[in-house]
Amino acid sequence: MTAKTKRKRNTKKAVPARTRPTIGERVVEGLTQAIEWTKGRNHRVRITLVRAPDVNVRQVRLRMGLSQAQFAGKFGFPPGTLRNWEQGRSSPDTPTRVLLAVIAKHPEAVEDVLRKAS
Repeated sequence: MTAKTKRKRNTKKAVPARTRPTIGERVVEGLTQAIEWTKGRNHRVRITLVRAPDVNVRQVRLRMGLSQAQFAGKFGFPPGTLRNWEQGRSSPDTPTRVLLAVIAKHPEAVEDVLRKAS
């Protein structure tokens, strides 16, 4: 065989089989499961529920020694909304209850984050 007639060797290496799904595949699977679950078709879906704490906003505010206007301004709540929460006309939604729970325990952490954001 001459140099011109030599065949090229197959240099492709075998691709190892994946053992774990990629992040994208996991996201798609999770979304598919969520859609199926909302339609009532898939009962083998893992659901994690977190109960947000109930927070007495007025108690937290008074413990901090702040007026409604001061508390609302310091933590970015509309004063009217804060007033409604305290008077029982409305209730904070779940993410807001989580934020209020953090304010109740670690107000300095929330103040620090808000200060850095502005």
